[in-house]
Amino acid sequence: MLSLVTFLPLVGALVIAIGVHRNPDRARYAALMVSLVTFVLSLLLLHGFDSDSHAFQFLEERPWLPAFGLHYRMGVDGISLPFVLLTTFLTPICILSSWESVQKHVKEYMIAFLALETFVVGVFCALDFIVFYILWEAMLIPMFLIIGVWGGPNRIYAAMKFFLYTLAGSVLMLIAVLALGIEGGTFSIPKLMEHPFSLSFQMWVFLGFFVSFSVKVPMWPVHTWLPDAHVEAPTAGSVILAGILLKMGAYGFLRFSIPMLPDASREFVPLIFGLSLMAIVYTALVALMQKDLKKLIAYSSVSHMGFVTMGLFTFNQQGVEGGILQMINHGIVAGALFLLVGVVYDRLHTREIVKFGGLVQRMPIYAFIFMVFTMASVGLPGTNGFVGEFLILLGAFLASKAVAVVAASGVVLGAAYMLWMYKRVVFGEIRNPEVSVLADVNRRELVAFAPLIALVLWIGFYPKPFLDIFHTSVQHLLEQAKVVKVGALALK
Repeated sequence: MLSLVTFLPLVGALVIAIGVHRNPDRARYAALMVSLVTFVLSLLLLHGFDSDSHAFQFLEERPWLPAFGLHYRMGVDGISLPFVLLTTFLTPICILSSWESVQKHVKEYMIAFLALETFVVGVFCALDFIVFYILWEAMLIPMFLIIGVWGGPNRIYAAMKFFLYTLAGSVLMLIAVLALGIEGGTFSIPKLMEHPFSLSFQMWVFLGFFVSFSVKVPMWPVHTWLPDAHVEAPTAGSVILAGILLKMGAYGFLRFSIPMLPDASREFVPLIFGLSLMAIVYTALVALMQKDLKKLIAYSSVSHMGFVTMGLFTFNQQGVEGGILQMINHGIVAGALFLLVGVVYDRLHTREIVKFGGLVQRMPIYAFIFMVFTMASVGLPGTNGFVGEFLILLGAFLASKAVAVVAASGVVLGAAYMLWMYKRVVFGEIRNPEVSVLADVNRRELVAFAPLIALVLWIGFYPKPFLDIFHTSVQHLLEQAKVVKVGALALK
């Protein structure tokens, strides 16, 4: 079942490549159908998942290159399963949002998206380091093409910057992976989690992972590729980039750095906290100065991911669970915000905030949807953003009161730039004559937004089912890291 969920999109991409010739609608419908079937199969994984167990489930293992100790190993636990579900959930929404905006090379575009889905799901399911690394690198190719072929005027520059930043970090990760495999005598991720390593060895390997994962998150100051990539990427490319690809770096910290290198992870906590706070505060201030809608949301993503990395390294149940939940929340909210920008960009062909104003008079439904996701990004109680940020700040307070106070200022700054943006775009008088003839969201766009709104409110009012998925796995993670949980309050 796990291999089916992982590789079905790639099989669908091959079918489209061979069976669909010059009819773009067939490519669209085929890609949408494959992505929906994959999502349904991933829900079956959730149905059969035992959340009371911290062990990897749906295990698959086959010899690959046994002479070199390489095996095809797949499995999911409570930490990886939510990201598999998030990927399969967002992919059909991305394909649906590209229905009218992508008109050139439609067949190739759909192939790239389905291939990207396979590689990303495979990253979250891989339990062998070499399989993980191959899929991690393979993900670069379709994302590079999505930005470079279907992006904006400066798409080649943005695609190259994205590729080079990620590749540079991946080289160091490869060295770290080889070091772990040689020292531990295996490339099996579960076995390496149980292998003790010396502190000096952990420190060097942690640095190799840290460079790669910090670029992918991205953490300050290696975040500069992200605004360029978002601005030039097509709408669906921005959605998948913010919704899924940024989570892969934080997932790397969770899956490898903390359980395999616990002593080094604790040694680097001050560095992680410092860089996270810089991301939270500095990029929030930069977002306040942006004139482009996409750039503003891109910088807000860096700020929100700063909360995530801070939460993961609090080494307590509240902070880590809040970090995981906030990754899911950010995938939903940031993805929806980029979809909202795409809606007006398709109509006005501009993202400059000054060109908008008074949208509520012509697009009341759009204004309402925009308000829901703006409030979720701000962290209004009753939305998913509040639950994640509250848990992270609680975990940070238990770890360091000073860190929590500085991080809390990021919540205020986040409210400032999001509400300021919403006011300028939605309210006021219509300054641009083109706005006066805009059509409100259509049925296809409503279908894309409806499940995202439902999740924002569901997690906001009743987060327990989502926290239950990874609660036991987080407990085991902290035990692996040999860290005593701080605080008696366990929020669920």
